[in-house]
Amino acid sequence: MNDFLKQWGEAAYTTTGFFWMALWAFVLGYIISSMIQIFVTEKRMQKAMGENEGKSMLLGTFFGFISSSCSFAALAGTKSIFKKGASFVSSIAFLLASTNLVIELGIIISIFLGWQFVVGEYVGGVLLILICWLLIRIINPKKLIENARKNLESEDDDEMDDSQDWKKQIQKENSWARVAKKYKMEWQMVWKDVTVGFTIAGIVAVFVPDSFFETLFINSGQGNTDFTFFEILEHILVGPVAAFLTFIGSMGNIPLAALLFGKGVSFAGVMAFIFSDLVVFPVLRINAKYYGWKMSLFILFLLFTALIGTALTLHYGFDLLAILPDPSQVKIKDSEFFKIDYTFYLNMSFLVISGYLVYLGFFKKKDVEHGMSEMAPKSPLLERVLKYIAFVCYIWLAGGLIVKFLI
Repeated sequence: MNDFLKQWGEAAYTTTGFFWMALWAFVLGYIISSMIQIFVTEKRMQKAMGENEGKSMLLGTFFGFISSSCSFAALAGTKSIFKKGASFVSSIAFLLASTNLVIELGIIISIFLGWQFVVGEYVGGVLLILICWLLIRIINPKKLIENARKNLESEDDDEMDDSQDWKKQIQKENSWARVAKKYKMEWQMVWKDVTVGFTIAGIVAVFVPDSFFETLFINSGQGNTDFTFFEILEHILVGPVAAFLTFIGSMGNIPLAALLFGKGVSFAGVMAFIFSDLVVFPVLRINAKYYGWKMSLFILFLLFTALIGTALTLHYGFDLLAILPDPSQVKIKDSEFFKIDYTFYLNMSFLVISGYLVYLGFFKKKDVEHGMSEMAPKSPLLERVLKYIAFVCYIWLAGGLIVKFLI
């Protein structure tokens, strides 16, 4: 019993430490994302993308890079630009960029996993887009694309007001109130995923023995970096399975990815795990609601095939350049999380900024609802279950911290 209480306290402490490490990055990332989504609207994106496929794919990638990292926001944005005339290739580029190339994800990855994984995330995001583009050119699914557009024809458009120049908008307090509202929406989208993801990471770090990962990921183990091709391929295939079981977004999955790497999972397997946020069932279901099941399954095939190719290319490319990361660089346990250092000062600074945005969001509400981007339709049952799981996580964390520091 004493051993369990000790592990409980350590797991809760590890979870809160993980979140403390990442807090300033979350705030910074979502502030940047909120600003861009308010001042660079979807209508401006569509106007800029034009008809040329090469240009539209590059712009789709760029607009995805500066958009929200939330998978559900990315799905809604992708549907919107596809419905209003963007090519299927550029829409997929936007989808992949907005979940793999966004600024806030890179910041979180740098904190937990190091620079090699940041490079892998951004280079991998580009590779995912290129492989999908190549597959679409080879398969040329014209009929699927036509049927997908027909599925969207019955929906009403939600036009945004682009009448004002963004340079003038950025000087107005009401515009920043809209940024604050979007910032609040960003947190509303991810708080459950982040809570559950970080709590799972803390529990796994303390309670799950290394032998479990050595069984799940063949030949993994601390200190082992020599993998055969088939072992790496198995890690890549198991990575999405692990992501499917956690069903949380990429931002919440990063601490768990760090744990997997620290436990000896290959670089390719961890990258596949991180890239898997778009091949889970909730995303499949939402795409089916938008475009029909045939197109949804085709998108799943595209993304999963691209994921395998990208993870393999990254692993052997990094190995060739002798820059494969060392698992020993990831310190997930026995860390002194709460100390007066740069993380403390960054957190305090960004909490003050966040407080100001909360003030604007609550007290400067006039017209801020206008032009807010739509979200993908989430499953009410899944959201309710996830909310209750998040509340259980808070009870678990509070109890663990009481056990650690007061008992």
